[in-house]
Amino acid sequence: MRKESGFSLIELLIVVAIILVIAAIAIPNLVKSRMSANEASAVSSLRSINTAQTSYMVSYPEVGYADALTKLAASSSGTIGPNSAGLLDWVLGCPSQPCQKSGYNFSIVNATGTPVSSYQVTAVPTLLNQTGHRGFCTDQVPTMSYDPSGGTNCTLPLQ
Repeated sequence: MRKESGFSLIELLIVVAIILVIAAIAIPNLVKSRMSANEASAVSSLRSINTAQTSYMVSYPEVGYADALTKLAASSSGTIGPNSAGLLDWVLGCPSQPCQKSGYNFSIVNATGTPVSSYQVTAVPTLLNQTGHRGFCTDQVPTMSYDPSGGTNCTLPLQ
């Protein structure tokens, strides 16, 4: 008799089934890790925006704080001024709000006063429960808070 070498169909199916079970266990953890990373990036971006707002207000006291993220970014011509201060990168200082970064949408809202003396920055998930669970807010104080439902009703302090 001649003996054939190789794997049988049953052996290959068992290996594929084991790989599928491992993947089914690992993929939800990967999604949770990605959402956690997006939330950490959102909080870091809010801190960067607060720092840029402080620098903007000190540089342009006659204007106060910026009322749009575009004013905090650099212009395409490289000119620095109250309409393009060059304090944020082009991702957070996009041409029109909301600016999207790492699964979150960022906007400056509720800018009040002449010169602008108060503002609020919001960060909400682009796709709720896919890119993030919580919405984040900050203001000129700067206090950081979050909305557990992913919106802009930030009532819980971020610790």
